[in-house]
Amino acid sequence: MIDPKQILRSLETLSGPFPPFDINLLPAAPGELFMEWLNLAIEHEVKEPHAMTLSTMDADGYPDARVLILKNVVDDTFYFASSAESRKGQQLKRNPKAALTFYWPTLGRQIRLRGTVEDMGDAASAADFQERSAEARAIALAGNQSRELASEEELKYSLAAQEQRIRRKPDITTPNWRLYALKAREAEFWQGDTRRKHTRIQYYWSEEQWKHRRLWT
Repeated sequence: MIDPKQILRSLETLSGPFPPFDINLLPAAPGELFMEWLNLAIEHEVKEPHAMTLSTMDADGYPDARVLILKNVVDDTFYFASSAESRKGQQLKRNPKAALTFYWPTLGRQIRLRGTVEDMGDAASAADFQERSAEARAIALAGNQSRELASEEELKYSLAAQEQRIRRKPDITTPNWRLYALKAREAEFWQGDTRRKHTRIQYYWSEEQWKHRRLWT
């Protein structure tokens, strides 16, 4: 019988080499550093560097997490979209406090953001919906996200019907599709090290301004 612990212990981690992180040249705000790191990830051809984990809290106090796509960054505000009827949409409605996590293993870099999420309103949500592919819009129009699916045939029939709706009315939208914005109030930038001498920089909002400090590994 295969021992899970033995398998996991045998896997290589933080093999490097990793890019340097000069903490003497830190920008004033975390959004600036995020864009520096994101551009470097793109230059190094990191796959899907805009994929991130959104963490929320359910009604019973249990944390919940899933991966979705970052849509935009404006200053220190990070945008993403989802159905308001989805599990995450309902959780954000009850408790708008959330966290975002990015991890790029080839660079040995992790970014953690915490803050409050705001619904950006009907116009912005409709505009985001129209920027999605036809397939993605059909999925959103079908609704039922996070609900039980009875059969593959039900899914195929529903998508076909929504694709026909889109062909008849290309500008169709749904009020359930929402654009959200997380306004960061804390951000941590973690640079891994092959010898485990990691570098952690934490930005935090205090006295109406950004401050930063280095943390132990």
